Amino acid sequence: MISVRSVTKEFKNLSGTTRVLEGVNLEVNKGEFVTVFGPNGSGKTTLLNIISGIEKQDSGEVLVYGKNPKDAHVGFVFQNYNESLFPWRTVFENIIFPLEIAKIKKEKQNKIGEYLLNKIQLLYAKDKYVYELSGGQRQLVSICRAIASDPDILIMDEPFSSLDYSTTRKMELELLDIWQEKKITTLFVSHDIDEAIFLADKVIVLSPRPASVKKIFEVNLPRPRTLDMLSSPEFTELRNEILNTFEYEK
Repeated sequence: MISVRSVTKEFKNLSGTTRVLEGVNLEVNKGEFVTVFGPNGSGKTTLLNIISGIEKQDSGEVLVYGKNPKDAHVGFVFQNYNESLFPWRTVFENIIFPLEIAKIKKEKQNKIGEYLLNKIQLLYAKDKYVYELSGGQRQLVSICRAIASDPDILIMDEPFSSLDYSTTRKMELELLDIWQEKKITTLFVSHDIDEAIFLADKVIVLSPRPASVKKIFEVNLPRPRTLDMLSSPEFTELRNEILNTFEYEK
């Protein structure tokens, strides 16, 4: 479980202090896929950074499986895959990097790396460099690297925002296929309401800055998800309900 209780965060700047988060409360159960949806600049990335241990909240408590986030094993997938991957390493070497850091035996590194590449249908590109891949393929490599060492939680900060529509839909299906098998507890920030609903067990809607949790929506669509669900009456009804809450809060 991820537990966030009464979390507040401020940043100092030349004009004074800006409060970004205000009393944020949420819980994510083990194995859940939860998306966070809110206005631009509402503090979504700051919230992820606090949960992952990159930043420290000013007040409140964050626990990841009962531990301080800095002591938890967190996999992080960033929005900009071009900056997060190592261009001097091959596709395979990028994926096994966290296993090398953890000093996992080479035989196990090879087994995990090849399994993940086979899972995303990129085994043929094992010895290519990441700059030889398409944007979607590079982001898949980022995801595989993040889950290679079997983290407690997977955090994803708008990872598909720079991809075109068709590539994004394909990536969502690929991600869900990996998640369905691994069932890693996942927290995913999205600015796309369709994506937020399509992926999630729950959608957390944040208010404008300073952000608090305004409402949490359960997504009761069956799994595995299919693209035709995007046009189903159930999807449309939930989408309208979330957007009404979102627009009201704006």
